Order: sequence, then C-alpha cells, then structure tokens
Amino acid sequence: MLKVENLKSNSCFLIASNERTKEREECITIAVLSNFGRVLIYLLLVLLFFSCKSEPKKVIKTEPIAFNKEGELTVFKSKTDSIIANLNIEIADSEYETQTGLMYRQSMEHTQGMLFIFSDVAMHSFYMKNTEFPLDLIFIKEDMSIASFHENAQPLDESSLTSQVPVQYVLEVNSGLVSTWGLQVGDSVAYKKL
Repeated sequence: MLKVENLKSNSCFLIASNERTKEREECITIAVLSNFGRVLIYLLLVLLFFSCKSEPKKVIKTEPIAFNKEGELTVFKSKTDSIIANLNIEIADSEYETQTGLMYRQSMEHTQGMLFIFSDVAMHSFYMKNTEFPLDLIFIKEDMSIASFHENAQPLDESSLTSQVPVQYVLEVNSGLVSTWGLQVGDSVAYKKL
C-alpha cells in the first residue's frame, strides 16, 4: 500500500511539476516577448528620433539661363516708317518654348527680347508665372502690325494678359520699353532668323 501511495504521490508530483514547468515556460516566453517588444519600441523610437532630425534645407542652385540670339527684330513707326528700335531676339516657336518663355531668368538686356511665333492666328494669353522680372508684352498681328500691348507685367503674377484681338506673334521686352519707344497700335515689326 505504501508503494502505491508513494507512486501516486510521485506521479502527482510529476504532473504538478510538468504543469509548473509549462507555466514557467509560458512565463519565460511572455517575459522574452515582452522584453523583445520593449526593445523593438525603443529601437523604433531611436529611429524616429534620428529620422526627424532637422537638417538645413538644401538649396538647389540652377545654372542661369543664358540669352541665345536666334534672330534680329526691328520695330518701325507706322506713320514715318522710321526705326524705333533694333533688338536681338530669342525665338519661341515650339510648344515647350512658348509655354516656358522667359521663365526662370533673372533679367534681360534692353537690346534683347523674345519673339513668340504661333502657328495660328488666335486670341493668345500670357501670364508671368515663374518670370522673375517685369515685362512689356507686345501683341502682333499676322501682317506684323502691333495690335495691342500690356505694359509693366509684374513678376510671378498669374493674372491672364490677353491679346484682346487675334494675333500670331507676341514680343516680350523689358518693362518700360513700350513707353520709352512711344509705341502705338499700328506700328510694325520685321524680323529675320539667323
């Protein structure tokens, strides 16, 4: 009888011991996972801290866009046919060139201008988005006579500047030249490509 009771108590001890071992293993697993979780959280916090480190903004310096003489343009007084001005011009006749024009440039000499040549005679509108200096815009008809102009278009202004009548050409020059030249509707221009 004693042997059976010892055996029973030993097996109960073994069963109890196995249950405690499982509980211990579960506790150890939970502790390990808990510690791993803490380490992971600390690691994420450290990464977050260093990724949020404030760095000075990088300034991207672009090369200035140089004037590229592609033609010459003469402005004539309508009544006397006398020459008002001679300009070296860049010509904008592709879709990309007519869309960008004088954008991203800081200045232009008074003897320079940009002539926009459109394939159609239509109402054309311009704005000064990304254009960094003031301009006078001269709208020119198909027969090369001046139809209208806008003086002193302000840098970076996105207001629409329309030709008011159908035109095929637009000449952009430095602000103030329309006034200096005494330009009038009906005066004319002639240009040649180089």
